[in-house]
Amino acid sequence: MTAVRARSETLTATELEAVDALWRAANYLSAGQIYLMANALLREPLRPEHVKPRLLGHWGTSPGLNFVYAHLNRAILTHDFDALFVTGPGHGGPALLANTWLEGTYTEAWPEVTRNAEGMEELFRQFSFPGGVPSHVAPQVPGSIHEGGELGYSLAHAYGAAFDNPGLVVACVIGDGEAETGPLATSWHANKFLDPRRDGAVLPILHLNGYKIANPTVLARIPHAELDALLRGYGYTPHYVEGHEPAEMHQAMAATLDAVLGEIRAAKQSGHRPSWPMIVLRSPKGWTGPSVVDGVPVEGTWRAHQVPLSGVRQNPGHLRQLEAWLRSYRPEELFDDEGRPTAQVTALIPAGVRRMGASPHANGGLVLQPLSLPDPEEHAVAVPRPGGTSAEPTRVLGRYLREVFAANADKANFRLFGPDETASNRLDAVYEVTGKAWQAGIEPVDEHLEAGGRVLEVLSEHLCQGWLEGYLLSGRHGLFSCYEAFVHIVDSMLNQHVKWLKVHRGIPWRRPVASLNYLLTSHVWRQDHNGFSHQDPGFVDHVANKSAEVVRVYLPPDANTLLHVMHHCLRSRDYVNVVVAGKNDTPNWLDGEQAALHCARGAGIWEWAGSHHDRPPDVVLGCAGDAPTIEVLAAAELLRELLPELAVRVVNVVDLMRLQPEVEHPHGMGDREFDALFTPDRPVIFAYHGYPWLIHRLAYRRTNHHNFHVRGYTENGTTTTPFDMLVLNRMDRFQLVIDVIDRVPGLAATAGVVRQRMTEARERHSRWIRRHGEDLPEIRDWAWTGER
Repeated sequence: MTAVRARSETLTATELEAVDALWRAANYLSAGQIYLMANALLREPLRPEHVKPRLLGHWGTSPGLNFVYAHLNRAILTHDFDALFVTGPGHGGPALLANTWLEGTYTEAWPEVTRNAEGMEELFRQFSFPGGVPSHVAPQVPGSIHEGGELGYSLAHAYGAAFDNPGLVVACVIGDGEAETGPLATSWHANKFLDPRRDGAVLPILHLNGYKIANPTVLARIPHAELDALLRGYGYTPHYVEGHEPAEMHQAMAATLDAVLGEIRAAKQSGHRPSWPMIVLRSPKGWTGPSVVDGVPVEGTWRAHQVPLSGVRQNPGHLRQLEAWLRSYRPEELFDDEGRPTAQVTALIPAGVRRMGASPHANGGLVLQPLSLPDPEEHAVAVPRPGGTSAEPTRVLGRYLREVFAANADKANFRLFGPDETASNRLDAVYEVTGKAWQAGIEPVDEHLEAGGRVLEVLSEHLCQGWLEGYLLSGRHGLFSCYEAFVHIVDSMLNQHVKWLKVHRGIPWRRPVASLNYLLTSHVWRQDHNGFSHQDPGFVDHVANKSAEVVRVYLPPDANTLLHVMHHCLRSRDYVNVVVAGKNDTPNWLDGEQAALHCARGAGIWEWAGSHHDRPPDVVLGCAGDAPTIEVLAAAELLRELLPELAVRVVNVVDLMRLQPEVEHPHGMGDREFDALFTPDRPVIFAYHGYPWLIHRLAYRRTNHHNFHVRGYTENGTTTTPFDMLVLNRMDRFQLVIDVIDRVPGLAATAGVVRQRMTEARERHSRWIRRHGEDLPEIRDWAWTGER
C-alpha cells in the first residue's frame, strides 16, 4: 500500500496544534448542530432540555470534511491560491456550516448568526429546525455551488467550475458511496477535456470512510491494487492518506497537499494533459465520535452515518455519553469567554476572498459578465410571405451561435454542451470559430478537435448537465443541446438545479446567475427514422411541474422565432429555459420583425392564416410547436377550400406558460386576454407538440376549457414516415378537420361529405406509405398558398 509519508517537519509543532485546533473546533460545532439548542459552550452540565427534541443530520461524513477543509485552509496560506470547495457528501451540512462560521463568512452572509456564544447557539438551533436551514449543503451556505442531497454530480460540477477559470483550484470531496453512482463514474473522464493552460485545476479527494447508510462501500472494500489501478486507468495519480491517529494524519495530509499542489503547478506550466493528481483519504466514518454505544461499535461503522446517540433526552446514559463526547474536543481551549474562536483556531484561516466561503466563484453573479449578443434580426431568414421560404431552424441558430462565440472570445465565458450531437443538431457552424475541447488522442480522420475548444461533447447527458451547472453557478453562460427523447436522463438533476435556483433567488447576498438553457431538437415528430426509442416529448411535462418562478418553456414555430427566443434566453438570469425546435427543413412563417413581436407576446392570432375576420370565429385552431403549426395551417387551408363559409381563427403559442393563469405563473395570461384569443365559448382544436393532457392541465381553470380538444403525442411511435407519425397520433391535418366538423355545433349535419373525404385521405395515406415507403406527394410537397 503506497501512501505519502510525511517528513517530520511538514508541519511545525505550532502548525500542527493550529490545524488540530481548527479541526476540533469544526467537529465540536458539527456535533453541536445535530444535538444542541441551548448551552452551546457547555458552561453548565448538559441537561435534557438543552437537547433538540428531534435529532436530524449526518455526523458520519462530517469529521472527514472538516479535516479536508482545515488542511485546505493551511494549503491556501502556504501556497497562495484561490480555492473552491465542492462537497460531494452534501449531507455533511454541519461541517460546511461549522467551517464557514469559524472563518466568518457565515456571519457576513447572515449577520444574525454572530461569531460569539449567542451566534453559536443560533447556529446550533437553526440547523434542521423549523424556520432554520437544511441539513444539507444548500444555497444558504456561503462558498457552495453543490447541494449534494442527490449523489453523483460533485465531480462534474467541479470540472464545470474549473473550465475557463485558470487561477482556480476546485477541491472536490467525493464520498465513497457517491462514487458508486453512474454520473460520478462518467465524471472521472472529465480530465480529458480540461485544458491545463486556459482552465483551472480539479483536485478530486476520494473520501473512503467505508460505509453508506447501512452497507459497506465498494471502493473501500476492493483491494488496494485494484483501487489504484482503477484510478490510474482513469488518468489520475492517486496519493493516499490513511489512518486514524490525528497527529499522524495531520502530518500526512499536509505533506500530500504540498505534493499534489506542486504537481498541479507543474501540469499547468507544461500545457499538456498530465496524469492529474488526486487524493484518497481513508478515515473512519464518524471519526472522533462515540466508539461504542449500548455495547455495539459505532465509530468506523454504518451506525455513525446519521445520529450516533439517538435517545439523548430519554436515556441518561446517552446524555452523559453525549456530554463526554462534546467535552472531548476541549471547547474551553477553542472558544474564548465570549464564545469567539481563539487565535489558535483561526491562525490558519485565509483572509478575504481567499476564504473558501467567500470565493466569488461560488456566488457566480459577482463575476458574471453579460454576453455580447448579435442582433437576431441580422441573422433572420427572408420571409417575403408566410411559408414562402423554408429553413432548418437549428442551422440558422448555429450561425447565430457562431457569432456569439466570436463576440465573446476575449471573455471566454460561453460554452456549448451536448452529447455528441452538435453537428447532428445542425449547430456545426460554431466550428468555424471554435473546436471541440479534447485532451486525448487525435487521429488524422478526426475533425474539429482542439485543446482549447469551447464546445464540449461527451456521450453522457449527466456529465453535460453537471458541467453546465458548475459553469453557470460559477459565473459563466452556456447552452445544452440534446435529442429531445434522451434529455430525460437528467430529469433528477434538473430537479435539484431548479430547487437550488428557487432558494438562491430568495437569498439577498446571492447574485443572479445565467439561466440554464436547453435546446431540445431531433424531436419526436422527426424521429421517424430512429423509431419509438427516440420518440418522447415528455421532458416539457416534467419541467412544467417545477417552480413557476424558475421554469420557462418555448416552442418556436420557425427559424426566426427560434432566433428571438434563444436571444432572450441567453440574456436571462436565474431561470431554466427549455426551447424545443426542429432541425429539419421547415416553412418560415414570420419575418424578423414579426417574429420579435410574436415572441414578445408569447401567443397571438395569426390573422393571415384565418378567415372571416369580420365576425366571431366559429372555431379556433390553436397550435404550439413547429410540426403542430404546419398541421394547423394545412387544416386551415383545407377548411377554407372545403368549408368556405366557416370562420376560422388560428392562434399560435410560442411561450407555453402563457396558457396558465397569471396567478399561477409570471408569464400567465389574465382571463380577459385568454378569452380574447381563444374566445369564451367557441370550440378550440389545439395541436400540441407533446402529450395533450399538459395543455388541459395548464388551461383547466379557463372559462372555455370545456371546449378545448387537444391533439398531441399519445405514445404511438415506430419507424415510419414523418406524416405517418402525425396520423398514428391523430394530430394530422385531416384529423384536425374531422375534429372541427365534430365539434362546431350544427356542422356535422352539413359537412358529412367533407368528413368522409378526410377519413378516406387518412386511409389513402396509410396504403400509400406501405406501398411506396414515403409520404404522399401532396403531403411531402405541401406549401402554404396564402389564398383567401
